[in-house]
Amino acid sequence: MKKLIIIFLSVVIFNCNTTKEKNQPIETEIKTVSTSQSNPILGIPKLNLKGANTLAQLPLHCINTEYPNKLSQTIGSDDDLKTPSALHPAFYGCFDWHSSVHGHWSLVSLLKQFPNMDNAESIKQRLLKNISKENIEAEVQYFYGKYNKSYERTYGWAWLLKLAEELYTWDDDTARTLESNLQPLTDLIVGKYIEFLPKLNYPIRVGEHPNTAFGLSFAYDYANTVNNQQLKALIEQRAKDFYLKDTGCPITWEPSGFDFLSPCLEEAALMKRVLPIADFKTWLNTFLPQLKDQNFKLETGVVSDRTDGKLVHLDGVNFSRAWSLNKIADGLPEYAHLKNTANHHINYSLPSIVGDSYEGGHWLGSFAIYALNSTEKNK
Repeated sequence: MKKLIIIFLSVVIFNCNTTKEKNQPIETEIKTVSTSQSNPILGIPKLNLKGANTLAQLPLHCINTEYPNKLSQTIGSDDDLKTPSALHPAFYGCFDWHSSVHGHWSLVSLLKQFPNMDNAESIKQRLLKNISKENIEAEVQYFYGKYNKSYERTYGWAWLLKLAEELYTWDDDTARTLESNLQPLTDLIVGKYIEFLPKLNYPIRVGEHPNTAFGLSFAYDYANTVNNQQLKALIEQRAKDFYLKDTGCPITWEPSGFDFLSPCLEEAALMKRVLPIADFKTWLNTFLPQLKDQNFKLETGVVSDRTDGKLVHLDGVNFSRAWSLNKIADGLPEYAHLKNTANHHINYSLPSIVGDSYEGGHWLGSFAIYALNSTEKNK
């Protein structure tokens, strides 16, 4: 008989104050389910109100922090030499455009889950100020610049659609205003996917921003949620074109030194979205046959220096592995043991994402929240 033991663990993570003068614990509910002596399911992290209030400090600290800033900009003339806030009045904070976008997503996700979180009304006002009609019009115009057509392809595009999806599913008057204000940029990004994907002859399999599987997964979620059949059908076809014949993914080669995404697991999570379940199980059996082993192990990515903006990527790989593993296991009892590996990865990196340095703090909160959300969907 399974024994359910509920314990409470205080995971100590620091407030986003980089001087580390304060710390505020996240009290995370841990459920320990003993399924067998050889492979117990341990340490399922659960986001609660205290944790939401703490994690909210990460994007609140950075969405209006203009410097340091990595513009990733191609300069066409002196006219392009402007401040980040002039170029990107909505998404200029958090070091780079995509981190600003998913920082805003983080706040929307937390407010949707915890409407009574601290300072909820003031957070809404900050969102409304940043994602204003005028600011989004300026963001749209940036993409029409001569050298900006591929700007943030496809990582930033994916997070923009994830933000749009989160607003669409948030039953709140503020969400309706924000969704309406964001819509011109949402439509532009959808159009960019539809224009670009037929031109892409080969998928990009790296463990960083350009990863095609990740870019398609978030775009697919958006298309599925808002019932955009054109985008959904295109992603389904392109995913099959790119990945259906793949076998034997070398997951033991992962992670590379700077990965924050798992090429193998992101691909598998995408195919779980687009294939019928029976077809997916057949495909997965040849792509990552070891995942079916009840004793499958995957060591966490180890971070040696969280002040190094590249090395801290490995905290991200732990969170993204977790959400991919939970997606793969969802509804498939024969893969339920993968949840244990997902939990282990979250619990390794969760205590360290706040307070160590801005290099990780400006983006890792979003990864943690999305990974924690994946445990809620996979109970």
